[in-house]
Amino acid sequence: MRNIFVLFSLAIVFISCSLHEPKPIKANEKAFAEEDLYILYALRAEEVKEYGAASELFTKLYTKSHKREYLYRSLENDLVAKKDEKLIKRVDALQKDKPFDVKLLRYKVIALFELNKLDEAKKFGVILATQTKETNDYLLVSDIYIKRQEYDLAVKYLESAYVKENDEKILDKLSIILYVNLNRKKEAIAHLETHSRMLGCSRRICSRLIAFYANDNNIEGLLSTYLRLYEVNKDPKITKKIIQIYAYKQDYPALTKFLEKSGADDEVLLQLYSSAKNYTKAYPLADTLYKETAKIDFLGQSAIYEYEGAKDKSSKEVLQSVIQKLEKVVQENHQDIYLNYLGYILIDHEIDIKKGMAYVDKVLESQPHSAFYLDSKAWGYYKLGQCKKADKLIRKVSKMQGGDNPEIILHIQEINKCLKK
Repeated sequence: MRNIFVLFSLAIVFISCSLHEPKPIKANEKAFAEEDLYILYALRAEEVKEYGAASELFTKLYTKSHKREYLYRSLENDLVAKKDEKLIKRVDALQKDKPFDVKLLRYKVIALFELNKLDEAKKFGVILATQTKETNDYLLVSDIYIKRQEYDLAVKYLESAYVKENDEKILDKLSIILYVNLNRKKEAIAHLETHSRMLGCSRRICSRLIAFYANDNNIEGLLSTYLRLYEVNKDPKITKKIIQIYAYKQDYPALTKFLEKSGADDEVLLQLYSSAKNYTKAYPLADTLYKETAKIDFLGQSAIYEYEGAKDKSSKEVLQSVIQKLEKVVQENHQDIYLNYLGYILIDHEIDIKKGMAYVDKVLESQPHSAFYLDSKAWGYYKLGQCKKADKLIRKVSKMQGGDNPEIILHIQEINKCLKK
C-alpha cells in the first residue's frame, strides 16, 4: 500500500490544483504530458481498493485536463469509499450556477439514499427521473420509495422501468412488491403471466409464478407453469413435479400424453401403459428399455406384455418369443412373478406341463399360501388329467383371498367338468 501513497504524493506534486471550473477539453486530446501516467496511478489505486486515493487522483486529472469523465470517475470512487457527505458537498459546489448535469444529480441521489436522507433523496430522485426518463433512474426512485415503505409509488416507477425494457428482473421485483407488500396477488400473477405468454417463461419468471401458485395452492396454475418451464429447462426435477401434479389430479391420460410427447420418463410411461392394460404400447417400450439399460426386469415385462397384448396367444411365434425371454429372465432374476408366468404358459399351452409345474413349485416354496400360485399348480394337475388332485387344490384356493378371480372361477368350472367325466 505504501507504494500507492508514494505515487499519489508524486502525482499531487506534478499536477497543480485549480479552484475554478475548468474549460472542457475533447476526450481524445491529451491535456498534459503526464496524463497517461497518472491514469495508471489512479487505476492502480482502484485495483488495490484505495478508493479515496483514486478519487483524489481522478480529481487532479479532471482539474488539469478539464475532461468530465475524470470527474465522474472521481465521484464514483467517493461512492465506493462511502464518502457520501463529501460527494454531496462536491456536487453542490459543482452544480452552483452551472448548467444542469444529470450525472452529478444521480450521484447525489445515490449518496443521499446511502445516508438514509430519504426525503431529500426522493425530492431530487423524482426530478432526475422526470428529466432523464431512464430505466436506472426509475429503479433508483423505486428503491427510495421501497425504503420509505411507500409501495404504491414504488410500483409506479417499477412499472415505468419495466415498460421501457421488459426486463424480467424488474418484473420480478415488481411482482414481489405487489404480491407480498400490497397483497395485490392477482395483479402480480397477471403481470408475470402476461410476460410469460408474450416473451416466454424464463426460469426466473416461471419460478416466481410457481412460488405464488404454490402459496395459493393453485394446482392448475402450478401445472401450467411447470409445463412451460419444462420447455425451457428439461431438468428431471421439473419432470418429477409434473408427474406428481398429474398423479395428484389423477389425470393419467394427460400424463401419458405428456410423457409420450416429451420422452421425459419412459419408466413411468411403461407403468401407465401397464395400469391401463395398453399392452400393445407397453411391450415395445419395455423391449426398448431393456436394450437401453440391460436391466433384466424390463425383458421380463416385455415378455408378459407381448403375451398379454397378442391377438393370438397360441401363436407359435408369440409363444416361442415369450418363453425364450422368460427363460433368460429366470436364469438371472428369480422373482416369483416371472417363474409363475413361465410355468403357467408351459402348462396352459401344454408345451411342457411338468416343467411348468416345476417352475410353479419353486414359487410355492416361498409363497405356499398364495391363491394365484396354487391355482397355477391346480391347473397343472388338470392339464395332466389328475382331476381329483386339481379339485382338492382348487377348492382350497376358492376359499382364499383372491379366490374370486375370474380366471380362478373359470378353472373351477373346468375342473368340475373334468370330475364329472
